[in-house]
Amino acid sequence: MSQQALKATLEKTIATLQKNPAGGHLVFRAHTRLLDGVRCLAEVRDFPPLIVDEPSELGGSDAGMNPVELVLVALGTCQEIMYAAYAAVLDIPLDEVTVTAKGYLDLHGLFGLQESVPAGYQKIGFETALKSPADPATVRKLVAIVEGHCPVLDTLTRPVEVSGTVTLNGTPLGVPVSHAA
Repeated sequence: MSQQALKATLEKTIATLQKNPAGGHLVFRAHTRLLDGVRCLAEVRDFPPLIVDEPSELGGSDAGMNPVELVLVALGTCQEIMYAAYAAVLDIPLDEVTVTAKGYLDLHGLFGLQESVPAGYQKIGFETALKSPADPATVRKLVAIVEGHCPVLDTLTRPVEVSGTVTLNGTPLGVPVSHAA
């Protein structure tokens, strides 16, 4: 999609939201299931299923990205999408956006070997490389807007309530899964 077509699409969505603020609430869904070993199948909307697996040193067959790699992919692609969207709406020429993300994970936490070590990432870093004929001041404004409105970056950097339930053979176990924000 061209930058002008993207701008037109986003401006139409923004105008619709301004007329009907209640229409801005979305629910995204994913369905996953364990296939074998640690290999899983992920399904979202009508897209082809995605195989999620672990590298061999973590017991997998290396048939796909692992969940923590997908977090990095989500961050990088969300940044890229937000740059494209805001650049289009603000008429800022943008020739290229790439993101390189790194996550630092300590296996002692993952395997429960040290209670003081978290199971997930301890640190995530990313580098965004932009190519644009726009002046640096304009690009700095774009960066500030993107960094302030990227949904995945926001999700990763603030407390988010997470809850769930567990059933056994279709019967609720009555063990709530909750992580307070």
